[in-house]
Amino acid sequence: MTKEDDHSGKGLKREIGQLGFGAIALNGTIGAGIFALPAIAVGRAGLFSPWIYVFCGVLIMAIVFVFARVASYFSDTGGPVTYATRAFGPFAGFQAGWLLTLSRAAAFAANAHLMVTYAGWFWPPLTDGSWHLSGVLAVCALLTVINVIGVRQGMMAIFALTLLKLLPLALLVVLGISQTNPGIFTGADIPPLDSFGETMLIIFYAFVGFESAVIPAGEARNPKRDIPLALVRTILAITVFYFLIQVVTISVAPDIASSKTPLADVAQILMGVTGAAILTLGAVFSISGNLTSSMLSAPRMLYAMGQLGSLPVWFGNIHPRYQTPANAILFYAAFSIVLALSGGFVWLAVISTIVRLLVYVMCITTLPVLHRKLGEYEGQFSLVGGMTIPVVALLLSLWLMSHASLKSWLATLGFLIVGSILYAFTRRGKQVTGTP
Repeated sequence: MTKEDDHSGKGLKREIGQLGFGAIALNGTIGAGIFALPAIAVGRAGLFSPWIYVFCGVLIMAIVFVFARVASYFSDTGGPVTYATRAFGPFAGFQAGWLLTLSRAAAFAANAHLMVTYAGWFWPPLTDGSWHLSGVLAVCALLTVINVIGVRQGMMAIFALTLLKLLPLALLVVLGISQTNPGIFTGADIPPLDSFGETMLIIFYAFVGFESAVIPAGEARNPKRDIPLALVRTILAITVFYFLIQVVTISVAPDIASSKTPLADVAQILMGVTGAAILTLGAVFSISGNLTSSMLSAPRMLYAMGQLGSLPVWFGNIHPRYQTPANAILFYAAFSIVLALSGGFVWLAVISTIVRLLVYVMCITTLPVLHRKLGEYEGQFSLVGGMTIPVVALLLSLWLMSHASLKSWLATLGFLIVGSILYAFTRRGKQVTGTP
């Protein structure tokens, strides 16, 4: 056991296995994006659009391999917070957790609105007004209660929603794959280079979120083995799944670029109104799974920062009966509700990808430092080619980040400054009270 194992995870129940971490990664990744991005991909890349997902998949797999290697060093809760803290110190760890928490809370708020809007397809009053806001509040409250009661209940909800979200998408692929346009493989034109990176940056949104699986490591049965394997296998399967969905989309509905509900429209072509209803229901389940995964994993970052002293110790407290980080869960839920009700969360969606890429870059750069500090152990997840994959992942991430707008960078900088101020006040308070 290494030194990092003894500060976090005490008191938490270790009940999550490899299948559970795969479900968390899948739900953290497959959310609302796949129900909207196929139309954008068609509009920007046409027949080449399925290959955009492949390029994004190559990048995300390089990053995932690095995360798998880094995760194999740790058995405690926190994910990127723990990695950055161990490698670069508590300030870097705080910023990783701060940015990811903001990004996840904004995405949670946006997706809660989107899920209730999709549900409005079945009951129109949910699409707007007081019923819509009530639905958003109900979703947040229900997921909060489930996760405060216990991680086992949270995982049961995730497993159920994983199945319910995948079935409609799998049905779409099965029914539509026979109509594959051979031009995808023989006559697809590569988009102009100047727009290729921008398109990848947009589509990449469908791939972020896998880091949810590394955060609750303190509740894993065998985190150093299960988390790396779950990450690699799950994200590889998601990449193949996305590619097939896009193949069906461009083959069945080549003129779908302007659609706001592309997969529902494809399903209607293949199966009629019933198909559209099934895919809409699938969207509700998919976003529900994403929200459930977020509510399970994101508060664990706040918990880890409370344990590490980057936030007040209140965040690191565990519920005496349920043995869950209840305070962190309640804070995250309240923060997400405020964003959802205020409408201020919308512009956060613009920077969500760039914020996560920043955290990914931070985690990639921790690898050589952790390798030097912690060494290796027998059976550890290994990378073929040594540091080749991390270097490739770093360069591709930086290249993708270079396509972000100045507005996105300024907003991200603003959050970093706010986080720095919060961190300084927390540390100063500890110095005044003599707390380590």
